[in-house]
Amino acid sequence: MAQSEGVIRYQLDFRPGKLPSDADISRLCRWFDRCRGLGLIGLNPDLYDGYAYGNISLRASRGFVISGTQTGGNAVLTRQDVAWVQEVDPVHNRLLATGPARPSSEAMTHGQIYLTLPAANAVIHAHSAAIWQRADALGLPLTAPEAGYGTPEMAQEVRRLLVSTTSDSGGFAMGGHEDGVVSYARDMDTAGRLMLELLTRANAIPGSQPGS
Repeated sequence: MAQSEGVIRYQLDFRPGKLPSDADISRLCRWFDRCRGLGLIGLNPDLYDGYAYGNISLRASRGFVISGTQTGGNAVLTRQDVAWVQEVDPVHNRLLATGPARPSSEAMTHGQIYLTLPAANAVIHAHSAAIWQRADALGLPLTAPEAGYGTPEMAQEVRRLLVSTTSDSGGFAMGGHEDGVVSYARDMDTAGRLMLELLTRANAIPGSQPGS
């Protein structure tokens, strides 16, 4: 089920402000650049109604920092393109944020991962037809097709997939969000490597056409 990227579906309480001093923005920006170079984050006028896609986040001492809405098309990510999500309430579909930029449309999904897995400190939401179409072959859990991105239903699905896991790292595909895939881990480097490994494995499956 195809859905547009970039439309914020949660209730956002946002006030412009600063980022937390403890957030390692350099690592966030570096992996944004690597993912964008592989087409895992980006903007293609022929895809997703022309919206930019993909986002990346790191846990902070309070909440998490995440690439801002519609920054996937940026050549580089800077501090001015990052939001600080301070509180997430998946049940009431509410999000409190500050920072130079407004948070991504998928911030609720990132927040649910951090709430469910206390040891997870980094999340990457990418778009990859190669991984998404081969989720079963890759052994990736899948959220329900009827759960749209950025909705309470998606947050519930993420919790369902992760609540019983014993690992602080892994990935899943989003059944109701075309090409949407997620990796999470204890640190950003591990989350990034997991996403790249998924792409490599997906492209190696017989009959696959290499690509993002």
